[in-house]
Amino acid sequence: MQEPKPGLVVGKVYLIPTTLGDNAPLEVLPISVKGTIERIDHYIVENEKTARRFIKRISPNKPQPNLKLQPLNKYTNPAVIPSYLDPCIHGFDIGVLSEAGCPGIADPGSEVVRVAHEKRIQVVPLVGPSSILMAMMASGMNGQNFAFNGYLPIDLAERKNVLKQLERTSQEKGQSQIFMETPYRNNKLLKDLLKILHKSTRLCIACDISLPTEFIKTKSVHEWGEIEIDLDKRPTIYILQA
Repeated sequence: MQEPKPGLVVGKVYLIPTTLGDNAPLEVLPISVKGTIERIDHYIVENEKTARRFIKRISPNKPQPNLKLQPLNKYTNPAVIPSYLDPCIHGFDIGVLSEAGCPGIADPGSEVVRVAHEKRIQVVPLVGPSSILMAMMASGMNGQNFAFNGYLPIDLAERKNVLKQLERTSQEKGQSQIFMETPYRNNKLLKDLLKILHKSTRLCIACDISLPTEFIKTKSVHEWGEIEIDLDKRPTIYILQA
Protein backbone atom coordinates (compact mmCIF):
# COMPACT_ATOMS: atom_id res chain seq x y z
CA MET A 1 0.00 0.00 0.00
CA GLN A 2 1.51 3.27 -1.12
CA GLU A 3 1.65 6.05 1.47
CA PRO A 4 2.63 9.69 0.96
CA LYS A 5 6.25 10.54 1.69
CA PRO A 6 7.02 13.40 4.07
CA GLY A 7 7.14 16.76 2.29
CA LEU A 8 5.09 15.63 -0.75
CA VAL A 9 1.98 17.56 -1.77
CA VAL A 10 -0.78 14.99 -1.38
CA GLY A 11 -4.24 15.16 -2.88
CA LYS A 12 -7.41 14.89 -0.80
CA VAL A 13 -10.46 12.66 -1.01
CA TYR A 14 -13.65 14.69 -1.40
CA LEU A 15 -16.95 13.03 -0.52
CA ILE A 16 -19.32 14.66 -3.00
CA PRO A 17 -23.08 14.37 -2.40
CA THR A 18 -25.44 13.91 -5.33
CA THR A 19 -29.15 14.59 -5.73
CA LEU A 20 -31.73 12.15 -4.35
CA GLY A 21 -33.64 12.13 -7.62
CA ASP A 22 -33.95 13.80 -10.99
CA ASN A 23 -34.04 17.40 -9.79
CA ALA A 24 -31.73 20.22 -10.82
CA PRO A 25 -28.47 19.72 -8.86
CA LEU A 26 -28.09 23.30 -7.66
CA GLU A 27 -31.62 23.28 -6.22
CA VAL A 28 -30.41 20.95 -3.46
CA LEU A 29 -26.60 21.17 -3.56
CA PRO A 30 -24.40 24.10 -2.49
CA ILE A 31 -22.30 25.92 -5.06
CA SER A 32 -19.16 24.47 -3.43
CA VAL A 33 -20.07 21.07 -4.89
CA LYS A 34 -20.08 22.56 -8.40
CA GLY A 35 -16.69 24.19 -7.78
CA THR A 36 -15.19 20.95 -6.49
CA ILE A 37 -16.43 18.94 -9.46
CA GLU A 38 -15.12 21.50 -11.93
CA ARG A 39 -11.52 21.13 -10.71
CA ILE A 40 -11.39 17.35 -10.08
CA ASP A 41 -10.87 14.79 -12.86
CA HIS A 42 -10.33 11.62 -10.77
CA TYR A 43 -13.46 9.94 -9.37
CA ILE A 44 -14.53 6.79 -7.58
CA VAL A 45 -18.15 6.04 -8.48
CA GLU A 46 -20.86 3.41 -8.10
CA ASN A 47 -21.97 3.62 -11.73
CA GLU A 48 -19.93 5.29 -14.47
CA LYS A 49 -22.89 6.16 -16.70
CA THR A 50 -24.92 7.93 -14.00
CA ALA A 51 -21.78 9.58 -12.57
CA ARG A 52 -20.91 11.07 -15.94
CA ARG A 53 -24.47 12.27 -16.38
CA PHE A 54 -24.43 13.94 -12.95
CA ILE A 55 -21.07 15.61 -13.61
CA LYS A 56 -22.33 16.90 -16.98
CA ARG A 57 -25.50 18.32 -15.40
CA ILE A 58 -23.64 20.19 -12.71
CA SER A 59 -20.72 21.25 -14.94
CA PRO A 60 -21.83 21.17 -18.62
CA ASN A 61 -18.54 22.56 -19.95
CA LYS A 62 -16.28 20.08 -18.17
CA PRO A 63 -14.48 17.90 -20.79
CA GLN A 64 -15.76 14.34 -20.32
CA PRO A 65 -12.72 12.69 -22.01
CA ASN A 66 -10.52 14.06 -19.20
CA LEU A 67 -12.45 12.18 -16.53
CA LYS A 68 -10.86 9.12 -14.95
CA LEU A 69 -13.51 7.03 -13.21
CA GLN A 70 -12.99 3.93 -11.06
CA PRO A 71 -15.96 1.69 -10.17
CA LEU A 72 -16.90 0.93 -6.57
CA ASN A 73 -19.90 -1.37 -6.15
CA LYS A 74 -20.76 -4.89 -5.06
CA TYR A 75 -18.70 -6.32 -7.94
CA THR A 76 -15.50 -4.48 -7.05
CA ASN A 77 -12.61 -6.61 -5.81
CA PRO A 78 -11.66 -5.13 -2.38
CA ALA A 79 -7.99 -5.76 -3.20
CA VAL A 80 -7.99 -3.06 -5.91
CA ILE A 81 -9.48 -0.29 -3.77
CA PRO A 82 -6.14 0.94 -2.30
CA SER A 83 -4.85 1.52 -5.84
CA TYR A 84 -7.83 3.82 -6.52
CA LEU A 85 -6.20 6.34 -4.19
CA ASP A 86 -2.84 6.39 -6.00
CA PRO A 87 -3.68 9.72 -7.74
CA CYS A 88 -3.67 11.36 -4.28
CA ILE A 89 -0.11 10.18 -3.73
CA HIS A 90 0.81 12.04 -6.93
CA GLY A 91 -0.90 15.24 -5.84
CA PHE A 92 -4.33 14.88 -7.47
CA ASP A 93 -7.60 15.27 -5.56
CA ILE A 94 -10.18 12.48 -5.88
CA GLY A 95 -13.97 12.79 -5.74
CA VAL A 96 -16.19 10.00 -4.40
CA LEU A 97 -19.73 9.98 -5.83
CA SER A 98 -22.68 8.01 -4.51
CA GLU A 99 -25.63 7.03 -6.69
CA ALA A 100 -27.85 9.19 -4.48
CA GLY A 101 -27.16 11.34 -1.45
CA CYS A 102 -24.01 11.28 0.66
CA PRO A 103 -21.07 8.93 0.03
CA GLY A 104 -20.21 6.66 2.93
CA ILE A 105 -23.75 6.58 4.38
CA ALA A 106 -25.53 3.36 3.37
CA ASP A 107 -23.03 3.41 0.52
CA PRO A 108 -19.84 1.51 -0.46
CA GLY A 109 -17.84 4.76 -0.35
CA SER A 110 -17.11 4.05 3.32
CA GLU A 111 -14.49 1.50 2.24
CA VAL A 112 -12.61 4.18 0.29
CA VAL A 113 -12.69 6.44 3.34
CA ARG A 114 -11.30 3.65 5.53
CA VAL A 115 -8.38 3.10 3.16
CA ALA A 116 -7.76 6.85 2.88
CA HIS A 117 -7.35 7.11 6.65
CA GLU A 118 -4.96 4.17 6.60
CA LYS A 119 -2.91 5.97 3.93
CA ARG A 120 -3.01 9.21 5.95
CA ILE A 121 -4.87 11.00 3.16
CA GLN A 122 -7.19 13.82 4.23
CA VAL A 123 -10.92 13.15 3.76
CA VAL A 124 -13.21 16.14 3.11
CA PRO A 125 -17.00 15.62 3.41
CA LEU A 126 -19.09 18.14 1.47
CA VAL A 127 -22.55 19.35 2.41
CA GLY A 128 -25.49 17.73 0.65
CA PRO A 129 -28.79 15.87 1.04
CA SER A 130 -29.02 12.71 3.14
CA SER A 131 -32.39 10.97 2.91
CA ILE A 132 -31.76 9.32 6.29
CA LEU A 133 -31.15 12.57 8.17
CA MET A 134 -33.83 14.49 6.27
CA ALA A 135 -36.41 11.83 7.10
CA MET A 136 -35.34 11.91 10.75
CA MET A 137 -35.59 15.71 10.81
CA ALA A 138 -39.15 15.62 9.47
CA SER A 139 -40.42 12.63 11.46
CA GLY A 140 -41.11 14.26 14.82
CA MET A 141 -39.43 11.29 16.50
CA ASN A 142 -36.48 11.19 18.89
CA GLY A 143 -33.63 12.99 17.13
CA GLN A 144 -31.43 12.71 20.24
CA ASN A 145 -31.27 8.92 20.09
CA PHE A 146 -31.73 7.03 16.83
CA ALA A 147 -30.22 4.11 14.93
CA PHE A 148 -29.97 3.33 11.23
CA ASN A 149 -30.48 -0.37 10.48
CA GLY A 150 -30.04 -0.50 6.71
CA TYR A 151 -32.11 -3.04 4.80
CA LEU A 152 -34.35 -5.53 6.59
CA PRO A 153 -34.20 -9.26 5.77
CA ILE A 154 -36.29 -10.39 2.80
CA ASP A 155 -37.37 -13.66 4.44
CA LEU A 156 -40.67 -12.98 6.25
CA ALA A 157 -39.82 -14.93 9.40
CA GLU A 158 -36.44 -13.19 9.75
CA ARG A 159 -38.04 -9.84 8.97
CA LYS A 160 -40.66 -10.37 11.66
CA ASN A 161 -37.99 -11.20 14.25
CA VAL A 162 -35.92 -8.13 13.33
CA LEU A 163 -38.93 -5.78 13.42
CA LYS A 164 -40.05 -7.08 16.80
CA GLN A 165 -36.52 -6.60 18.13
CA LEU A 166 -36.38 -3.04 16.74
CA GLU A 167 -39.73 -2.31 18.35
CA ARG A 168 -38.56 -3.65 21.72
CA THR A 169 -35.30 -1.70 21.53
CA SER A 170 -37.20 1.46 20.64
CA GLN A 171 -39.51 1.04 23.62
CA GLU A 172 -36.74 0.18 26.07
CA LYS A 173 -34.32 2.95 24.99
CA GLY A 174 -36.71 5.54 23.59
CA GLN A 175 -34.71 5.15 20.38
CA SER A 176 -36.00 5.90 16.88
CA GLN A 177 -35.28 3.00 14.50
CA ILE A 178 -34.55 3.84 10.85
CA PHE A 179 -34.51 1.37 7.97
CA MET A 180 -35.08 1.17 4.23
CA GLU A 181 -36.10 -1.17 1.43
CA THR A 182 -35.42 -1.68 -2.26
CA PRO A 183 -38.03 0.60 -3.90
CA TYR A 184 -39.87 -2.13 -5.83
CA ARG A 185 -40.44 -4.04 -2.56
CA ASN A 186 -41.89 -1.05 -0.66
CA ASN A 187 -45.55 -2.02 -0.87
CA LYS A 188 -44.80 -5.54 0.39
CA LEU A 189 -42.78 -4.13 3.29
CA LEU A 190 -45.55 -1.73 4.24
CA LYS A 191 -48.06 -4.60 4.39
CA ASP A 192 -45.66 -6.53 6.63
CA LEU A 193 -45.14 -3.53 8.90
CA LEU A 194 -48.88 -3.12 9.40
CA LYS A 195 -49.23 -6.82 10.27
CA ILE A 196 -46.18 -7.18 12.52
CA LEU A 197 -45.87 -3.93 14.47
CA HIS A 198 -48.02 -2.99 17.46
CA LYS A 199 -50.97 -0.79 16.50
CA SER A 200 -49.80 2.04 18.77
CA THR A 201 -46.24 2.14 17.38
CA ARG A 202 -45.56 5.34 15.47
CA LEU A 203 -44.31 4.92 11.92
CA CYS A 204 -42.86 7.62 9.68
CA ILE A 205 -42.92 7.02 5.93
CA ALA A 206 -40.69 9.42 4.01
CA CYS A 207 -40.49 8.95 0.25
CA ASP A 208 -39.23 10.95 -2.74
CA ILE A 209 -37.35 13.25 -0.37
CA SER A 210 -36.44 16.61 -1.94
CA LEU A 211 -38.48 15.86 -5.08
CA PRO A 212 -41.76 17.54 -6.16
CA THR A 213 -43.59 14.31 -5.18
CA GLU A 214 -42.10 14.30 -1.66
CA PHE A 215 -44.33 12.60 0.93
CA ILE A 216 -43.41 12.54 4.64
CA LYS A 217 -45.96 11.62 7.31
CA THR A 218 -45.86 10.10 10.79
CA LYS A 219 -48.88 8.16 12.05
CA SER A 220 -49.63 5.20 14.30
CA VAL A 221 -49.58 1.77 12.65
CA HIS A 222 -53.34 1.65 13.25
CA GLU A 223 -53.81 4.92 11.35
CA TRP A 224 -51.63 3.76 8.46
CA GLY A 225 -53.86 0.70 8.15
CA GLU A 226 -56.76 2.94 7.19
CA ILE A 227 -54.86 4.77 4.41
CA GLU A 228 -54.23 3.75 0.79
CA ILE A 229 -50.71 4.66 -0.32
CA ASP A 230 -48.62 3.43 -3.25
CA LEU A 231 -44.87 3.37 -2.56
CA ASP A 232 -43.90 1.23 -5.52
CA LYS A 233 -40.51 2.23 -6.97
CA ARG A 234 -40.37 5.37 -4.80
CA PRO A 235 -37.16 5.69 -2.69
CA THR A 236 -38.43 5.49 0.89
CA ILE A 237 -37.08 5.75 4.43
CA TYR A 238 -39.02 4.22 7.33
CA ILE A 239 -38.73 5.21 10.99
CA LEU A 240 -40.50 3.55 13.89
CA GLN A 241 -40.79 4.53 17.53
CA ALA A 242 -42.64 2.43 20.07
